[in-house]
Amino acid sequence: MQDKKDNFDVTVIGGGLAGMSASIHLANAGLRVLCIEADPLDKDPVGESLDWSAPDLLKALGLPTEYLLDQGIATYKRHVILKLRNGLERHYVPGEWLGKPPYNVNLRTLHVDRSELNQALREIFIGKGITLINDRVAHVETTGRVIKAVVTAQGERITSKWFIDASGSSAGLFPRTFNLPVYEYGPHKVAMWDYFTVPESIEGTTLHADGAGPPYMEWVWQIPIHPTIISVGYVTTGEAVKEKRQQGLSVGEIFAAQLQRFPDLQGFLHETGKDQPRTTSFRCRVFAKVAGPNWLVAGEAAAMVDPMTSNGVTAALRHGAEASSLIIQNRNRERLPRLAAAMYSQRVLSLARFFNSGIENVLYDWPIRNRIGAFNAGDLYTIPAWSMNVVYSRLRPQGLIKTTLLRLLLATLRYSLDAFHWFCKRTQSPPAAATAP
Repeated sequence: MQDKKDNFDVTVIGGGLAGMSASIHLANAGLRVLCIEADPLDKDPVGESLDWSAPDLLKALGLPTEYLLDQGIATYKRHVILKLRNGLERHYVPGEWLGKPPYNVNLRTLHVDRSELNQALREIFIGKGITLINDRVAHVETTGRVIKAVVTAQGERITSKWFIDASGSSAGLFPRTFNLPVYEYGPHKVAMWDYFTVPESIEGTTLHADGAGPPYMEWVWQIPIHPTIISVGYVTTGEAVKEKRQQGLSVGEIFAAQLQRFPDLQGFLHETGKDQPRTTSFRCRVFAKVAGPNWLVAGEAAAMVDPMTSNGVTAALRHGAEASSLIIQNRNRERLPRLAAAMYSQRVLSLARFFNSGIENVLYDWPIRNRIGAFNAGDLYTIPAWSMNVVYSRLRPQGLIKTTLLRLLLATLRYSLDAFHWFCKRTQSPPAAATAP
């Protein structure tokens, strides 16, 4: 086993959004940073429709909105559209409430080409003098809850004072090492997507769904990442994909069948079949106690939020900023203060539980959606969800008091939706299972 001879202050595991965000903030503060990234840096990332808090987080990393637009990395996102298969649609325009008192938010957010966004961040990352090695962490050396070193697959032993796990949802390195408690939401899901050329640009993120009826909702997204290029993706349960595969359907045929079900998407069918769509699987979940004496967990390694929330990019950037801030504030200490570590963990946990529980209870599962209709269910989820991200960015919770206030507010909203879901389920009969197309 070979020891890494360079003297690093912080080792960041993972070079995705959370890892790059944390590394850049740490380097800006003068800390010596090593980033370990196992996967190729040119893979296809997802998360192209950003929520209203993301632009400020990107600006803090050196990517202001104007630059992203000028470089063709992003297009404006002003609203979200829910289109049902029966032809009805509802536009969710946050300016109707967030642009007015008491919020007065400048509502500009973006659709992004994630490959190009990652490349722009990578250029900043490289320019900061951060050391990057392409390897996988195979072992974490610990003494109690303190991390002493990490050992890579190539046998390199790396020591540093601080460690951040931003290894992604599939790795979850520190959660496995310390057997962290986990909260899981909904079934395993599969997303499949591809990119299509359109004759003219469209505005807003569009979600296509059946609405009331199905016991568990499937949906298709349509996101303009360039003026003439859109991302189209289908999200369903892993069990549904397994059943269709057992019927002899290929992934491409499953994807094409979903486009066929929605009139606005049928025009893309001639482009399907040339390649298999990109796919990924996930389970929404969040770990508790994601900070220890000299380590923190960030991004999807800490919390996987459902893509319908458009909150994944914001969460990754926010985790990276807050985890790095904790280390910077305590750089002259030997350990993170227990209270500060606990408050970071509570913020990660509370937000992810709120978003995942809300989207499962209000939209995916049938009771509330069938009771009040898909459009009203959309309002019931989006208004508090979008408002909470604005409250978070305004409140900037760091210490005990603000974090406690945030937790109480999120818990109140979550328990209210839980109670309404229970009531709706008790007072109506479940729908019949939908027949797979």
